[in-house]
Amino acid sequence: MKNFMMIFIGKEYVDLGLTDADVQARMEKWFAWGNKMEKAGILRGGEALTTQMRRIVGQDRTVTDLTSADVKEIVGGYYLVSAKDFDEVQEIAQDFPDYDLGNTVEIREILVFDDFN
Repeated sequence: MKNFMMIFIGKEYVDLGLTDADVQARMEKWFAWGNKMEKAGILRGGEALTTQMRRIVGQDRTVTDLTSADVKEIVGGYYLVSAKDFDEVQEIAQDFPDYDLGNTVEIREILVFDDFN
């Protein structure tokens, strides 16, 4: 088994004008998905991220504070999962609750530095 990160990219619920009831319903879907992965023994971790961002860029290390309103898309969170390959993670990602909002799951394999020895 390999480790992968599913990175959740898109618009924030508040920026989309969702009601409190809409957000609650979506959170229930998120918790159900996380519980499903936990029961399957593949969930290794994950977190939701706040909308506040600080970006440091270039040799001069220019600092800019941002919010979700300042950028087109943000990383809203991630899950770490164990799977055989990208295809298996793609199948796991089918339950992502926010595809209907135009949001995205990006799958990245975790690099294991021991593999380079």
